[in-house]
Amino acid sequence: MSRESRKPIVVVAGPTGSGKSALALALAGRFRGAIVNADSQQVYRELSVLTQRPLPADEARIPHFLYGVLPAAERCSAGRWLGLALAAVAQIRDEGRLPLVVGGTGLYLKALMEGIAEIPPVPPETAAAAREMRARIGNAAFRAELARLDPESAARIAEKDSQRLVRAYAVARATGVALGEWHRRERGRARARPDRFLVLALDPPRDDLDRRLDARFDAMMDAGALAEARALAALGLDPTLPAAKAVGVRELLEHLGGRTTLDEATAGAKRATRQFAKRQRTWLRNQVSGARTFKTFGEGAVAEAEREVAAFLAE
Repeated sequence: MSRESRKPIVVVAGPTGSGKSALALALAGRFRGAIVNADSQQVYRELSVLTQRPLPADEARIPHFLYGVLPAAERCSAGRWLGLALAAVAQIRDEGRLPLVVGGTGLYLKALMEGIAEIPPVPPETAAAAREMRARIGNAAFRAELARLDPESAARIAEKDSQRLVRAYAVARATGVALGEWHRRERGRARARPDRFLVLALDPPRDDLDRRLDARFDAMMDAGALAEARALAALGLDPTLPAAKAVGVRELLEHLGGRTTLDEATAGAKRATRQFAKRQRTWLRNQVSGARTFKTFGEGAVAEAEREVAAFLAE
C-alpha cells in the first residue's frame, strides 16, 4: 500500500494532566477534526469527574467519540476498544473530518498503531474461574499458578496487576498457548497498516506536572468527586473491574468506609495520580517511537503541534 493511499490519523498522547484534551480541541478546531477517546477510564459513564471527561460545552463544539459509552459493570479490553475506535474513525472520515485519537492508555494506542493479536475468544466460564481463583488465593499465589502455564507473562506482569494476570491465565488455560506466543504470531503476520500516524506526545517537566495534578485533584473534589465515588460504591461492583480501580477511587472509598480521614484520602489520591502519571511517561517513552514530543504546556505546545499537523497533512 503506497504512502499516498494511507489515510492520516493524529494521535495525541501523554500522561494524565499534561494537556492532551486542550491540545486536541485546538487541533480539531484548526483542522476540522473530531476526537476519539483512548483513555481506558474515560469510556465509563459513571466516571465523569474522577477522570476529567470533556466538558459538555467542548463536546458540543467538537465531535467526541467513546467518552462515557460503557457502564462501569463492564470490562473494556484493548481489543474491544480497538473495534469501537475503528468504527469511530470510519464515521469521522465519512463526515470529512480528521480523526484525532487522544489518551494516555498505552495498550490502546499500541493496538491502534500496530494491530492486536487475534487470540481466540476465552469462554466466559474460564475467565470467571480465573477471577474467582485470584480472589480466593491472592495475587502472589495466583501469579505462581500463572508461572506454571505461562512463565513469560508471570515474569512480565506486576503482582498487583490483577486484570492482566487473570487475562494471561485465562488465555493460557483456554487455548493452551501463552499470551506472549500469540503476540509473536501476530507480529509474524504483520502487514502495512491502512493508516499513517502522526504521534504528538506531551511530556512536560515532572515537577510542573505534579503541581498541576495536585491542583486538578482539588478542583475535582470541588466538582463532586467524592459524590461520584459514593455512587460508584453503591453499585456493588466486582473490585477487579477496571472502573473500580480508577485512579483515586480506592482512596476515596477508604474514606467513605470510615477507614481514613478526608485529608488522608485526598493526599493518597494525589500521590496515586502522580505515580500513575510517572508510569504513563515511562511507557510512552519506551514504547512509542517516532513521536514529536513537546515539553511545554498551553499555547507553546499548540503552536508547535499545529505546524507538525499541517506538515503531516501536506505530505
